[in-house]
Amino acid sequence: MANYDLLVIGAGPAGYVAAIKAAQLGKKVACVEKERGGGTCNNWGCIPTKALLKNAELYHDIAHRADEFGFKVEGLSFDWGKIIKRSRVVSDKGAAGVDYLFKKNKIDSLRGEAILEKAGQVKVKLADGKEETHTAAKILIATGCVSRPMPGFPFNGKTVIGSKEALVLETLPKSAVIIGAGAIGIEFAYIFNAFGTKVTVVEMLPNILPVEDTEVSQTLEKSFTKQGITLLTNHKTTKTEASDQGVKITVTDAKGAEKVIEADLALVAIGVSPVLPAGGLKIGLTDKGYLQVNDRYETTVPGIYAAGDIIGPPWLAHVATFEALEAIEGMFVPGKQPKKVTVFPGCTYCHPQVASVGLTERAAKEKGLKFKIGKFAFMASGKARAIGESEGFVKLIVGEPHGEILGAHIIGADATEMIAELGLAISSELTLDEIHATIHAHPTLSEAVHEAALSAAGHAIHA
Repeated sequence: MANYDLLVIGAGPAGYVAAIKAAQLGKKVACVEKERGGGTCNNWGCIPTKALLKNAELYHDIAHRADEFGFKVEGLSFDWGKIIKRSRVVSDKGAAGVDYLFKKNKIDSLRGEAILEKAGQVKVKLADGKEETHTAAKILIATGCVSRPMPGFPFNGKTVIGSKEALVLETLPKSAVIIGAGAIGIEFAYIFNAFGTKVTVVEMLPNILPVEDTEVSQTLEKSFTKQGITLLTNHKTTKTEASDQGVKITVTDAKGAEKVIEADLALVAIGVSPVLPAGGLKIGLTDKGYLQVNDRYETTVPGIYAAGDIIGPPWLAHVATFEALEAIEGMFVPGKQPKKVTVFPGCTYCHPQVASVGLTERAAKEKGLKFKIGKFAFMASGKARAIGESEGFVKLIVGEPHGEILGAHIIGADATEMIAELGLAISSELTLDEIHATIHAHPTLSEAVHEAALSAAGHAIHA
């Protein structure tokens, strides 16, 4: 038995960051993890998918755009096994990095399953079956979420899969139906299609990436259709069949017309389910089944806290990290009142990339806000044309009469890298005037932000 100031359950973007922060504050810390450091993000999500997306973009550009850049390529092919292996190596290095950080910060890493039976105490069931019990003044639950299966259409690991199984497919499917057009579904649609898979995406809502600005979603729909991806928006999945050979999916459109899709596999990307901690300790849940926390990230059990995906949406690694840091400082920094997430970026790493922060145009209208739009197309950007990436635009939702940034939306190359400037603008309550007065280097894609701000003021130079 060991006594800790903090014991963290889960070593994902919330858990491992929380453990490190607490150790930096001079606390004695342990972290329990069932698998390995980095959580879903490093091992089965954010990081390996970005590795695959890089491969997909490279292959797509060589296969379809070589002549545009003056290259002649013959006999182009790929090794799917090596592509998957590269993504796993990237994840391996990330997990090793977490282990290194734990050692550096003198954090006890406990490999096993945490069991909560009473406050202040955690039982750990180790891989060899042995159990050990640890006490802690405070406990932070950061157990995250897993892919949610469709009712009546369970994952079978072969022809009906979630994102985890998609990352280790031994062979590339000749055809795939993806159910759900959120960020996960759309990223895998791009990956599979780039390597020649016949991809059909089914989404019950009117647009893909339904949380994004409608104009952005529609622009991506046109791009994906041009790339050869079939998009069935406003379609509900009404019947599902699976065998060892493939799947048969029946979908119905808004008018009731049915369509049957047959494919080698179905990737179900309709959302996630919380991974609640094991044990008999009763902790209050929200109506959606997530751990309920107060304004200090404390659950209904005193001394037990929670952060990250386990407390509900938005299910984003950077949000989880923010919540974990706030929770830890609230626990151990005198006078600290933790903040809750308000402004955060959302990113989808397909090609073209999509990134946003703040309100969409439709949300601003629903709120009855007075606003104007500033927009700049990348086709008018010298840098975008020079690198052959003139698809997309920057769109700003600007409040009136003061000119504050209410929302920002980017679709195009490196959109996910560019969005941070606009998140800072919203968090710092900057106005168009501050963006106008900030010199943006030329030639860069970020000049499009400056031009969009000028456009909102009615003074666009290059549009």
